[in-house]
Amino acid sequence: MLKLNAIKSEKIWGYELWIASTHPNGCQKEFEAFAGGDYPLLIKVIQANDVLSVQVHPDDEKAKALENCRGKTECWYILDAAPDARLIYGMKEKYSDEEIRKAIETNTLEPMMHSVSVKKGDFAYIPAGTVHAIGGGLRLLEVQQSSDITYRLYDWGRGRECHIEKGISCIKYRENQKVIPFPQKFQCPYFTMEEVSVNGDYSYEVKSSQGQRLVSDTELLFILDGEGSVNEQSCHGEDIFALEPGEKVTVKGKLRLMKIQASPSA
Repeated sequence: MLKLNAIKSEKIWGYELWIASTHPNGCQKEFEAFAGGDYPLLIKVIQANDVLSVQVHPDDEKAKALENCRGKTECWYILDAAPDARLIYGMKEKYSDEEIRKAIETNTLEPMMHSVSVKKGDFAYIPAGTVHAIGGGLRLLEVQQSSDITYRLYDWGRGRECHIEKGISCIKYRENQKVIPFPQKFQCPYFTMEEVSVNGDYSYEVKSSQGQRLVSDTELLFILDGEGSVNEQSCHGEDIFALEPGEKVTVKGKLRLMKIQASPSA
């Protein structure tokens, strides 16, 4: 078991904590050695004091063609939220590329996007190609593919570089998913997540693949809130531990956990 130390990145809207990363732009060398190489997920805590840019991320195929890297499917678990906190979560309907360009140029993009009220404990799945933005007054856990590629479509007039043509080329229109309370378990093609509440003792064994250990077999255990211990090491809210496949884990205390594991094909 390895307790990980965050890498902090200051932003104009707040900051990011890269809490589990082997990505070259913020690599925890001890985690890279523990996992045995390039871990396919990147885990962050994001503190948004102001709204982030409106973004879209490429899928694996588009990211390979444009940047020679992984795509970026991600999700958000709301750790804390101001009473009026909101997310931008998808487009209201299918628009032409020209309609989006014109809306960006004329600062009329906002009415074309879904704005959703959120609260602590809510969950949003952001498949690659989804137009999105994190609003101010939010702290969240982000689980994503290990990719640092972001295309800004619109930045609320703050003057940073935008990537309009690349971003528009990545947009995918799908039936808009709902922001919901976290359903205890979640699975997508890239990762699985499971929330566990502990009041006393909780023990389990980390799953492992058959045969040779894969880098993706490393499990991450994030403490959502509360305090206690993991294998006799003290812990509290927002601590994160990397666990070996086959490792026996005992959690004690009163706390809530998020178990995170990469899919073997991630």
